[in-house]
Amino acid sequence: MYNIRLSITFLILVLVSTLFISAAPPMKPNGKPQEYRMRTIVIDAGHGAHDTGAKGRISVEKDVALQVALKLGRAIQRDMKGINVIYTRTTDTFIPLYERIGLANSKKADLFISIHCNSMPNVKKRTITGYRRRNGRRVPIYRTTSVPNTSTRGTETFVSGYGRLDEQDAAVRENASMLLEDNYKDNYEGFDPKDPESYIIFSLMKNAYRDQSIKFASFIEGEYVKTGRGSRGVKELSLAVLARAGMPAVLTEIGFISNPDEERYLNSSSGQEEVVNNLLTAIKSYKKQTEN
Repeated sequence: MYNIRLSITFLILVLVSTLFISAAPPMKPNGKPQEYRMRTIVIDAGHGAHDTGAKGRISVEKDVALQVALKLGRAIQRDMKGINVIYTRTTDTFIPLYERIGLANSKKADLFISIHCNSMPNVKKRTITGYRRRNGRRVPIYRTTSVPNTSTRGTETFVSGYGRLDEQDAAVRENASMLLEDNYKDNYEGFDPKDPESYIIFSLMKNAYRDQSIKFASFIEGEYVKTGRGSRGVKELSLAVLARAGMPAVLTEIGFISNPDEERYLNSSSGQEEVVNNLLTAIKSYKKQTEN
């Protein structure tokens, strides 16, 4: 029964995924393909409202992501004439993940950029709280506590894919947002962010724009490096917000909000301006390379 159900699910997902594969380029009256021009970019500020995302000492992810997203949109409109910018949210509101990418698909966007801040889970720390005698020896008494991991830093950019085992923590954390949505099982066809087998099913829905997404993600990480940021690279993960994208789509982690130095950078005007310039330059480079 399980194999039959899995086979049916596979066929359904393959059929659904084909809906997001772009049709052939429109033709000119002389029968030649029209030139491709980037026209629409959707910018997604991660999380929102009761879904705060990662938490730092002085800020939360949802606020930093929104600030950077709005500044990026304004920079694109200022420097890239003819590009239509669409935001998934412009205020502190919660937007289900499927609606974010659904908006991009409905608007026939050429590019989808989801902006997030990274975080590391707490680490265990042992401290000596006293001593006692055991078998005639003086031995320490330890207490184990959970403390924030404040040392990890850097950027990383994700594209839709099946994450390797050591990358699943990030995927589970980001996909956990869907648990805050009503009827999430209906919206994601039964996908369970807590079930590792679901990632195998979800990976079947990877869109037809994997190569373009990786190329764009590489441009982004390259720009981060040029300004002295430490890059953790481009990675593939089964992220719900990207899985159904009918266009090149990335989720970029602009820094670790759990790192005090990076959190201050991400909250500063100069830091946000630098991140925006990195992303803007990457978009321009990608646009130049893809347009014919």
